[in-house]
Amino acid sequence: MNITYLLFFLCIVVCTLIITYWAARQSKTTNQFYIAAGSLTGLQNGMAISGDYISAASFLGIVGTIAINGFDGFLYAIGFLVSYLIVLFFIAEPVHRLGKYSLGDVICARFPSYKMRGIMAIGALIISIFYMIPQLVAAGLLIRLLLDINYSASVLIIGILMTIYVVFGGMFATSWVQIVKTVLLLSGTFLLALIVLARFNWSIPNLLEQVTLRSPLGNQFSLPGHLFNNPLETISLHLALVLGTAGLPHILIRLFTVRNTVEVRKSLLTASWIIGAFYLIALVLGLGAVALVGFEELVMLDPFGNLAAPLLAESLGGDFLMAFIAAIAFTTIVAVVAGLVISATTAFSHDIYYHLIKKENVSEKKRVRAARWTAFFIGLLSTLFALGLRNMNVTFLVSLTFIVAASSNLPVLLFTIYWRRFNQTGAITGMLSGLIVSLVLLFLGPHVMNPDGGWISMEPLVPLYNPGIIAIPAGFLGAYLGAVLSRNKESAVPFSAFYLQAQTGVDIRRERP
Repeated sequence: MNITYLLFFLCIVVCTLIITYWAARQSKTTNQFYIAAGSLTGLQNGMAISGDYISAASFLGIVGTIAINGFDGFLYAIGFLVSYLIVLFFIAEPVHRLGKYSLGDVICARFPSYKMRGIMAIGALIISIFYMIPQLVAAGLLIRLLLDINYSASVLIIGILMTIYVVFGGMFATSWVQIVKTVLLLSGTFLLALIVLARFNWSIPNLLEQVTLRSPLGNQFSLPGHLFNNPLETISLHLALVLGTAGLPHILIRLFTVRNTVEVRKSLLTASWIIGAFYLIALVLGLGAVALVGFEELVMLDPFGNLAAPLLAESLGGDFLMAFIAAIAFTTIVAVVAGLVISATTAFSHDIYYHLIKKENVSEKKRVRAARWTAFFIGLLSTLFALGLRNMNVTFLVSLTFIVAASSNLPVLLFTIYWRRFNQTGAITGMLSGLIVSLVLLFLGPHVMNPDGGWISMEPLVPLYNPGIIAIPAGFLGAYLGAVLSRNKESAVPFSAFYLQAQTGVDIRRERP
């Protein structure tokens, strides 16, 4: 075991546990536990959103994908960044005004029913847990490689840490872990990018020239078509990336952690600038990895290039710099997983336990206790899944979460907020059609059905790795048809009053349902 790596990891763990201890003293009520009592500023929340969004797939995956596949790898970064425009212009402010703790609150502001809340909670749980599993698997593989401990112990370490953050610290601890992660990530990767550019005398042409020499793609490195030969696959991927973020529960519940819509806008603008800057840095790191480490060495250790950033750090600064970058990768995974746990916890303890099981008849103390126990069991369940799937390729679950979010949550959110004729039947059919179609397409596609190492050794019935181009329209169509074909044309809440509240925050109704 490398002592330098171990010391960096221990430093990160100790710092985050100190944050959790401080946060635990401020998480006594449900308002504090779920949304940090709305106390974050726009700048703080923007940094936390960035920490929530830039996952291991973004940090390790995109750098490696650029190094291995050239231009096509940067397409992921573009899709991730543009997605925040959809959230900013159409979703953010109405969600903040209508909701309190969860997406179920937002939809039930117009369609108040236990059935609607239950379906929204189940969707949030599925998305959060499916997204959590590949993060935990990646964490286990990373720690096993760097600290030379077995996979099971690695996953247990991450699982225990993320559970401690959420059970004891709630949204306060989760937010500040994400803020620290963002500061470390930006400073560390920016430093690494500066060193890369310095190696080439601050000359981008010199860097690109070396890239063409060290990559087997040669002069084709900056041209598309190396990752996806089918243009339909590229379009489908971008649909999922651009639209999926607007339906991710763990991103949208962060809109409740600030006190007003001005801070909401500041949050998203801050997050957009941070994420945009990070992806430009990731581009430099991807180019630097192939230019300085070399294509052969990158694919020898990992055919997908997921270790490109740590290997680049090692080639530039030895064990010390590699340990720093690896510790940042570790913090990235822990922060994202903690955000997913708090999202799943809110969906179950607030929507299902408080509203559906207890019918809103339970004390504040018991609600907080239920939230902590929920976080514990969700952390335990996700850790067990990650341990059981250690020998399987679960990267498709990342695609699945974006496709499910874009095809189920997004149509329901948009139609609920902006369409007068929309009704509860349309919301239910939209959620179910998007969820079912996306799951069926993924499990009939080449991620699962593949004669070369798939879960099912046979030719896929759906040829697309990213079937968002089918699933997303299916979700919108299901919501539309459910609304127009339903006999129930009226919602329980008048649309004019609902829309006024969504756009201004003014509630003209005497009693909220």
